[in-house]
Amino acid sequence: MNEVLGLADVSVVRGRKNLLTEINWQVKEGERWVVLGPNGAGKTTLLQIAGARMHPTRGVAGILGEVLGAVDVFELRPRIGLSSAALASHIPENETVLNVVLTASYGMTGRWREAYEKMDERRAFQLLHHWGMSTMINRKFATLSEGERKRVQIARALMTDPEFLLLDEPGAGLDLAGREDLVARMSELAADEEAPAMVLVTHHLEEIPPGFTHVLLLREGQLVAAGPITETLTEENLSDTFSMPLALRVENGRYSAVAKR
Repeated sequence: MNEVLGLADVSVVRGRKNLLTEINWQVKEGERWVVLGPNGAGKTTLLQIAGARMHPTRGVAGILGEVLGAVDVFELRPRIGLSSAALASHIPENETVLNVVLTASYGMTGRWREAYEKMDERRAFQLLHHWGMSTMINRKFATLSEGERKRVQIARALMTDPEFLLLDEPGAGLDLAGREDLVARMSELAADEEAPAMVLVTHHLEEIPPGFTHVLLLREGQLVAAGPITETLTEENLSDTFSMPLALRVENGRYSAVAKR
């Protein structure tokens, strides 16, 4: 399998703080990765590097056969689907659901005077239909529930038929029903052989969809462990990551953890 992402000794420093320290990580075609770690572990920073939204302070970041610092990121970014709270914050409140997805064709977050082809409109509608949002295409994005917004954002991330899909805490802010609906939909996407390589960032084990193949564990900007999820997501690694003794539970492909008593 071809390599989609390759990080070699990647570090990110801001002021006197090391956000990431000498990270080595490879993602290959067909793999579905979960990035786990507590708040402040560097998960979002890692995703910013993977999404060509940030350059490392040191080290080499290769993405889709290109190297950050030696490629026009504005040509690289359309090849990467990204769903994140930071991106969603730039979507105009009065933008319709259909336009939120459609404008991804030009890498924009709000529709202006650009023209779109019928095939683009059909693809946007099909994606919204797949993610259960086809009846809301004329709704304003700001009026949606948190779960509905997350589904629209993922549809938007898939609009350009990306080669690499990055999901930054898609379950954040969802209630139990919203989370379970989203996990089921992401599990279905993970099972699709035509879907791109994926990276899902979370700090809740319950949000890991069945079918995800690999896990990377981060703590204080440093790599704890990375590899196949069945071998790497262990009680020892999980306890080390969250700095407390944890008991890991696995049932029907779903993960959870509680503190050891």
